[in-house]
Amino acid sequence: MTDFSASQPLSQGRIYGTPVKVDEIINEADGVISIVMKHDQGGQFPEWSPGAHVDLVIDDKSGLVRQYSLCGELDDRQTLKVAVLREPESRGGSESLHTKLRVGDKLTIKGPRNYFPLEDADEYIFVAGGIGITPLIPMISYVEKSEKPWKLIYGGRTRQSMAFIEALSVYGDNVVFCPEDETGLIDLKKWLGEPKDNCLVYSCGPERLLQAVEQQCSIWPEGALHLERFKPVEVTSEGEDTAFEVVLQQSGVTIQVEADESIADAVEKAGFYIPRSCDEGTCGTCMTRVIEGTPEHRDSFLRGKRRDDNKLIMVCCSRSKSPKLVLDA
Repeated sequence: MTDFSASQPLSQGRIYGTPVKVDEIINEADGVISIVMKHDQGGQFPEWSPGAHVDLVIDDKSGLVRQYSLCGELDDRQTLKVAVLREPESRGGSESLHTKLRVGDKLTIKGPRNYFPLEDADEYIFVAGGIGITPLIPMISYVEKSEKPWKLIYGGRTRQSMAFIEALSVYGDNVVFCPEDETGLIDLKKWLGEPKDNCLVYSCGPERLLQAVEQQCSIWPEGALHLERFKPVEVTSEGEDTAFEVVLQQSGVTIQVEADESIADAVEKAGFYIPRSCDEGTCGTCMTRVIEGTPEHRDSFLRGKRRDDNKLIMVCCSRSKSPKLVLDA
């Protein structure tokens, strides 16, 4: 597995993506489609690892970009596959893909990148809710081939709303399906109530599920739980927002971040590009290393020791407790 603890440095100018063509659109479940993409110029895609995602440029003019986990075959270099849940009340990305996208349409992707990597362990427990199954599918495929023990607990509102049930059924008793209308909420105490040595828990899904998983895993060793969130956790500000300075160490530039703007916005206004996607602190795309100063974390990505160490910051939403923040950029 690749070490993704370091951030990507900032650079002047824009990073342009890879042109792709929609090869297939598949109805996977009620309100869920998968999109299979091929390289528009007939080339191969880069290798990627379980948990990776791509940034999908849905609308160049408006700058509408959304992040989707890859859920295809790891050894398939000819296609990339993502799954999209239709959310009419979202910011418009999923609705556009469900109603307007057609086979043959051209899109642009950025990546793949991985901020939810599968780490080495003797055993794995996967807990998915709804569309949160997508990043876990390549993980399960990888672990299955390694012949290590694993279990998937997969919940959803109804069986009809749960994507990839047929594909996952080939794993037999390793997969436990928990449609809420049939079995009620997932019995997390049954599956996570007793910590296991050198066992990692990977979970993705709605916030209600992730908070319950976090609570159940509070007795597990530090680092055993790995989460990927769709939406930010509500963060209470420690006080009124104030201006501060950000120093880009590698670039030798000092930038003033005003009280009403994010670090990422201030950096871009100064003419530097910073990779970002969600602008909510959930995806990890804008993660940057801190050299000096104390961040005020407002993200939902960093957890535990990585958060407490104050060595990383999500510049799309977090701020600074100190008058100056020096970044490795």
